[in-house]
Amino acid sequence: MNIEIKKSINPIKYENALKIMEERLLNLYQNKSNELIWTLQHNEVYTAGTSFKNDEILDKSIKIIKTNRGGKITFHGPGQLICYFVIDLKKRKKDIRHFVSTIEKTIIETLRYFDIETFADKKNIGIWFKDNSEIKKVAAIGVRVSKWIAYHGFSININNDLNKYKKIIPCGIKDKGVTNLQNIKNQNYEKLESKLVETFISNLNY
Repeated sequence: MNIEIKKSINPIKYENALKIMEERLLNLYQNKSNELIWTLQHNEVYTAGTSFKNDEILDKSIKIIKTNRGGKITFHGPGQLICYFVIDLKKRKKDIRHFVSTIEKTIIETLRYFDIETFADKKNIGIWFKDNSEIKKVAAIGVRVSKWIAYHGFSININNDLNKYKKIIPCGIKDKGVTNLQNIKNQNYEKLESKLVETFISNLNY
């Protein structure tokens, strides 16, 4: 299975990333290019999925970019690892739920490598960490499927500014918090990116 692995060092503008993914989607559908796994960071940006509501924006002065991914409103910025993908489900199981489970498994297994135990939640998509009695989100997932090709991606908070989430109701969930890996465990996360990609590729071979 030929999957192109792309790693961007400098921050990528959100709109540009979307355009590149949509072009790749079309080319993959026409058998003109390979599947893609792309790791990067964005500069500060708030994005809204197809099911967001206006009352989830607490600070009306912020600019929101509406997108066609599933899910609600979230924040991207420095210190957050983004993993975008364009993956052909026709080459695997035509099962969107199974694909989302594969992403969840990938993030959980990757974080376990760093001695951090996290879990998925059937009701609230994403990956969660239990901080004493409080449950906090450490990774967000947003997927869209077109012609059985899955794209968009997921993000893991490493050492990003958590205050930015106070301007929104992150992912529309009021009763749970948001955290990052540095808050959970102060250690070196340099290998996170490569470990994540390696685990994702391994889990995609189903």
